[in-house]
Amino acid sequence: MDSFDRNWRGLQLETLVDLSLTIGGVLSEEELVDELLQRSVGTLDAGSGFVSSLHPGGQEAIVRSVGLPQSVEVVRSFFDPHLLEDLAAGLVVHAQRTSEEPPFELMAAPMLWQQRTVGMVVLADKEIREGRATFSEGDARLLLSMASMVATAVATARRVQAIERDRQRLADENRALRDVARREGFVGESPPIEEMLELVRRAAPTGVNVLLRGESGVGKERVALLLHSFSDRAREPFVPLNCAALPETLLESELFGIEEGVATGVQRRHGKIELANGGTLFLDEVADLSLSLQAKLLRVVQEREFERLGGRERIPVDIHLVTATNRDLEAMVENGEFRRDLYYRLRVVVVEVPTLRDRRADIPLLARHFLELYGERFGRPGLSLSREALAALMTHPFPGNVRELENAIQAATALAPEETITVDDLRLEVESRQDPSSGGLISLGEVERRHIENVLRAVDGNRQEAARILGIDRTTLYRKLQRFASYDAESIN
Repeated sequence: MDSFDRNWRGLQLETLVDLSLTIGGVLSEEELVDELLQRSVGTLDAGSGFVSSLHPGGQEAIVRSVGLPQSVEVVRSFFDPHLLEDLAAGLVVHAQRTSEEPPFELMAAPMLWQQRTVGMVVLADKEIREGRATFSEGDARLLLSMASMVATAVATARRVQAIERDRQRLADENRALRDVARREGFVGESPPIEEMLELVRRAAPTGVNVLLRGESGVGKERVALLLHSFSDRAREPFVPLNCAALPETLLESELFGIEEGVATGVQRRHGKIELANGGTLFLDEVADLSLSLQAKLLRVVQEREFERLGGRERIPVDIHLVTATNRDLEAMVENGEFRRDLYYRLRVVVVEVPTLRDRRADIPLLARHFLELYGERFGRPGLSLSREALAALMTHPFPGNVRELENAIQAATALAPEETITVDDLRLEVESRQDPSSGGLISLGEVERRHIENVLRAVDGNRQEAARILGIDRTTLYRKLQRFASYDAESIN
């Protein structure tokens, strides 16, 4: 190996190292294309050059040129079709333009990344100090190496841009979702709420069945309204129905509708399912449906059709079904109280609505929201909370969750004598009843009893859920309740 070859190889290595360091800090596709053009023309003594990055479909993305046309199609026309095939296969190709005046030589290399072409680089007119020369095999290897390095950087830049676009899109969607949430009365920025809202954002456009789970008063209907408002059905009806509010005979006609003449004086009436056609049907307390109504609802979910009470016509329906419960559906399924097939149809996506205890950081936001809401409604827009009142709200257990907080703010807004709401104005329920025979002190057993009673009230008497919250099994809870009942009987006697 003579001194020229050693110097040339040293120059090649130096060029590649320097290029890698340069493009390592470059994220712009335009800058990368510029860098490849300048390096290849300068290092390989080309009289002119052309670089273009390409979109996946082959259309030019970024084009830079010195002394050659700024068009991919024009530059490609300099090469015979078989050379273009070789170029697409990852080979460096050469072409002689002897018909041109003056004649010139071309060398082109693909910008390859993971066997995909993301661009091309073309050089022309190899220059020497005296006359002209041809591009060598060493030139070809160096050009291909530089093109491959820049191709990887271009692919990385595109991924970064795509991630940034997705991040911005998600930020815009989350901002829009929070705006919708505030408009629908669902306020909060704590991590549990942000996590729930992200799941709502992803589930809403899909139209899949959603099951909302959470304690009474957490705002399940508002979450259902969010799912509707952020879906493609937002302009269509949102129809809610509380399955626990009506006896079974009335619930069936309310849900499915009724045909005229079923009974004397009865006229045809559309049910909630029919009214929700094209929109969202929200069934709250779905666990309260009888097994017979569960079977009829299953048909709606599976077949997308139903019959009115007393009718035979099968009516097609297109609804987004959202259901909610504060009960343990899994236990009800195991006990035969809820259909297993319907349960799995309803719980395609499960959204856990957090309790207010799990999102205490949202209490100031919620309090401010309800103050503004009811202040405007009652003509008292200037009301505020005292520091002590806010502290009381932050430490209150809120077994009734957001509903209890809203009621407290509503009452205080209506009845507070001054412009600043105090602790007394909030009228928070405090377990302060004491046994007078103990001089104001109560036993540890009484503390346990009151705590269990509070939990049972918070879950509407659902003993399975109460046992879960208390961290004990149902047998232990039943034994404690029996002991409390025995104590009450002895006290009465």
